[in-house]
Amino acid sequence: MENQPQETPPVLQKLPNATLTLVFGILSIVCCGPIASIVALIVSAKSNTLLKENPNGYSDAGNHKAGRICAWIGLALGVIGGIIYLIALIFTMAA
Repeated sequence: MENQPQETPPVLQKLPNATLTLVFGILSIVCCGPIASIVALIVSAKSNTLLKENPNGYSDAGNHKAGRICAWIGLALGVIGGIIYLIALIFTMAA
């Protein structure tokens, strides 16, 4: 048997603001709506470009992706809720 040098696995870095994106994404669905969604999407913009450059170099990319998905869902729910509120307001003003 030959002594072959063993390759060490690459060291994965933490993606900046991945956890913060996840927190704001969840908050956007639970209570804060579009404001937290927009904050989550703005905070995750830099991390998103870093992740596109090196998709396998970060350990918490799943948190980042989940946070962005939650932010988009929270934004959609906030917009739908706002439209329903406006329609209800129009109907109560007309009555």
